[in-house]
Amino acid sequence: MNTHFHAVVWLDHREAKIFTFNADDAPPQIVAAGATGHHLQHKANITGSGHKGVDKVYFDRLVAALEGYGAILLAGPGNAKLEFKNFIDEHASSLAKRISAVETLDHPGDAEMLTLGRRFFRVEDRLRAEAAR
Repeated sequence: MNTHFHAVVWLDHREAKIFTFNADDAPPQIVAAGATGHHLQHKANITGSGHKGVDKVYFDRLVAALEGYGAILLAGPGNAKLEFKNFIDEHASSLAKRISAVETLDHPGDAEMLTLGRRFFRVEDRLRAEAAR
């Protein structure tokens, strides 16, 4: 059991960085995509879209890494965050209930991710406390 309740996940098709925190610390965890983590582009005269699709093994590992957290913010560039959200909606309904929001975010540094997470969850925690009254 972890001692953190909140997690901020920045992900693209190659890796996910999971930032968990309480008032004092923020140890990042990295979940890497498989060996074929390169995002394929469409090629001329090739049947199909040219995209490799959802990496289910990568998403399964990410689901497992997020299992102990109560509130999760997903962020990242492109479509990976939305593909992951759709994946958990279909395959991990208990985790889907704990996704607080999905945000578009380019390539921030670790400090920026922590600032974003702390700001986001400070507001969300306040709203949840008011709703519980």
